[in-house]
This record gives sequence, C-alpha cells and structure tokens, in this order.
Amino acid sequence: MTNPAPTATSYSHRWAAAIIMLVAALMDLIDVSIVNVALPTIRTDLGASGTQLQWVISAYLLAFAATLITAGRLGDVLGRKRLFLTGVALFGVASLASALAQNATELIASRTVQGFAAAIMVPQVLATFRTVFSGKERGAAFGMYGAVAGLASALGLLLGGVLVTANLFGWHWRSVFLINIPIVLIILVLAQALVPETRKPRPERPDYAGMSLLGIGLIAIVYPLLEGQRFGWPAWTYLLIAAGVLLVILVAPFGSRLTRPGAAPLLPRALFKSPAFTAGVLVQLVVSLGLQGLFLVLALWLQTGQGYSPIKAGATAAASSLGAIITAGLSITLASKLGRYILIIGALAMAAGSYGMLLAAHHASAGVSPWQLVPGLLLFGAGLGLLVVPLSNVVLAAVSHDLAGGASGIFNTAQQLGGAIGVAVIGAIFFPRLLTDGATDAFQASMPPIIGAFAVCAVLSLALPRTAVTDTYE
Repeated sequence: MTNPAPTATSYSHRWAAAIIMLVAALMDLIDVSIVNVALPTIRTDLGASGTQLQWVISAYLLAFAATLITAGRLGDVLGRKRLFLTGVALFGVASLASALAQNATELIASRTVQGFAAAIMVPQVLATFRTVFSGKERGAAFGMYGAVAGLASALGLLLGGVLVTANLFGWHWRSVFLINIPIVLIILVLAQALVPETRKPRPERPDYAGMSLLGIGLIAIVYPLLEGQRFGWPAWTYLLIAAGVLLVILVAPFGSRLTRPGAAPLLPRALFKSPAFTAGVLVQLVVSLGLQGLFLVLALWLQTGQGYSPIKAGATAAASSLGAIITAGLSITLASKLGRYILIIGALAMAAGSYGMLLAAHHASAGVSPWQLVPGLLLFGAGLGLLVVPLSNVVLAAVSHDLAGGASGIFNTAQQLGGAIGVAVIGAIFFPRLLTDGATDAFQASMPPIIGAFAVCAVLSLALPRTAVTDTYE
C-alpha cells in the first residue's frame, strides 16, 4: 500500500521553516544593495574603475539570473532542502572570499560565485512555500516574501552605511560581506532541523541544452551594456545584444521545441499561457531595472556629490523603507478590493516619488538636505510596497503545483536580470557624466529613464486580467 502524498497541513514546522528561508532570501536581496553604499570606499581602497564598480554589482546579478531557472529545476529533481543548504553554504564561502579580496578582479570573481550560490538557494524558498502551504496560508507566505523583497534594497543601503561607518576591527567595506558568515551558520543549523525536504513527485531530467543557451544569451545581453561605454559602443556590442535577445527568445516560449526527448523544458510553454504570469514577470523585470538603477546612482550621488557619510546616505535612502512598511501590510487587503489597479497605483507612486528626488537634485547647487529627499523617498517606498507584495502573489499563484520550481526560477530571474540591465544601462549614463560634469548632473541625467521604467510598469500592469490579483487571495 502506498503512502498518501503529504498535504500542506502535514508539514508541522512549516512556519518556522518559512521564517528561516525568508532570512536566507533577505540575506540575498540585501547583498545586492548593501554594496552600493560601500562603492566609493571600494573604489578608493582597491583602485576600481567605474566599470569595475558596475561589475561588482552586475556580476552577482548576472550569475544569479543565468543559473536560477536551472537551480529551480534541479530542486524539483534532487530535493529543495538539499539545494537550499548547498546554496547557503556556498554563499557563506563566497562572502568570505569577497571580504578577503585584494583587488577589484578578485572581488568581481567572488561576487560572481556569490550570485551563483544565491541562485541555488533562492528558488527553493518559493517552491517550498508553494508546496508546504495552501489556501490563505500560501497567500500570506507569498505576501511575506513580497514584503521582504520590497524592503531589502533600502535596508541594504542602511545596513551598509552602518557597517562601513562603524569600521569594526578595521574591516571597513569588508564588513558588508563578513556580516553574512554568522547568519549563514545559523541558517544551516536551523534549516537542517526544521525545513522539510520536498521535490516534484515525478521529476524530469533538466534541459541542459536550454540552460546553456539561456546563460549565454543573458551574458550576451548584459556584457556589452556594461563594457560598451569603455569601448565606444562599436558595432559588435549591438550585434552581441541582438544575438543574446535571439537566444533568450529561442529558450523562452518556443524553447520547448529545442528540448531533447525525456528532458523538461527550461521554460515550459504552459507557464506563458497564463496572462497573469507573463505580464507579472514583465513587470518584475522592468521594476527591478528601475529599482537597482535608482539605488546605485542615489548612493553614489549622495556620497560623492553631496558629501554624505556612508551611514547618512544609507539612512536617507532607508526613508523609502518606511513608506514600504506602511503600505506592505495594507497591500494584501487593498489587492483583494482593487485587483490589478493596486499594481498600477504602486508603479505610478514609484514614478512620482522618483520625480520628487529629481526635483530635489535640481536645487542641489547649495547642497541637498535629507529632508528635501524624504518626501520623494517616502512616496517611492509606499509605491514599492503596493507593487511588490501583490506582484509575487500574482506570478506564483498563477501556476500549477507541478510547475512551481520553474515558475519561481523565472520570477526571480526576471528580478535579477532586470537589476543587472538597470545597473548596466543607468551606470552607462551616470559614470561618464560623473567624470565630466559632476555627480549632481550625472544623477539628474540618470533619473528620467528610471522614472520611465516605473511608468512602463503601470502600463504593463494593465495587461493583467482585471481580477488576477483578487483571485490570488481567494
């Protein structure tokens, strides 16, 4: 007699497991932005160029994006807990290597490994939630993840500012990586005891050909965006971007035609048949582009252009977290009443808040005080809380149980790829202006495409079915 498949309620420690896995996800998300505040110090200490500073961020995001969908698939096959623990352990090792880096090249290499490790652990979080929770509990768990994602960027800037300014034991910028070590050790111990092992009941062999094509395609898109400015944008940069886009298209909705018999398509066509899933992933990509681009140039402008200390810059940027905290708790209730319009309101608030920061920069000739930036940051954060928390529910609740691993991988890949593109594109605008016109002019030139990205998110949200967000909570 076969044992019945476990139900959501049979996982007795599911909420404890959720908290542990959320801490790991928060660690990953914070590590994207915590470095931003440390960039001026890294530049001085390691003699890094502007392009190398972009790579310190983008190497992490790109390695994450190129690996994550495959890692989600492998979690379905090998066991999500096993992959989660492996990713957490490797993340700790890579964090230590980053802290010990003696030059920019070593730091970029270790950040690449760190992004690879994060890609192994993060998709297991959402796929595990999809398995061990059901009904309203699942909506609450996804909402918690969305709240963490919404707060992490600004919290990373604040924590980075505190650590760099405190300069504990003379570690200075290295402390933003060393802080991960004790957190990793705690997660490993608790996760081993409390996180349940889950996997897909009838797993298929991963599509390694699709994995390779997707990774090459993503690198082909982001590499010329980062390096094009340095080489003067020759013809090969545009050709490489076009080739990368073509490869991603081949692996996306049409990639199943290339999959060998017996292998699971990397991006199953069934996922893209859901309008809520497809539109939600596009919103995730574009909002991440604007978000990472904004926090990159904001941290650099405040420190290099306005003379803010790392902790002052981080604390100022963290005002957006307050706005997100206020709205994140309300977003689930509002989403059940407003449907897709909650995402539109959130995106427009982010655009308006960003415009408020731009207006403050226009009056920066005599210096900008934090209080001049706070209104825009609060409005921006409020929009972020309204957008990000329901968005994760829309994307992940729109798929069936057996596609959970692949869906969570695509969702997070969109986030990391959008962030990498944002750092590359906005950095390509900011750094040349920084050298020739100064930080304030560079910041002002960078803000219009960021504002535009959030406005595009509002338009994309119109493509969602009217009740997509509402249905998620029923």
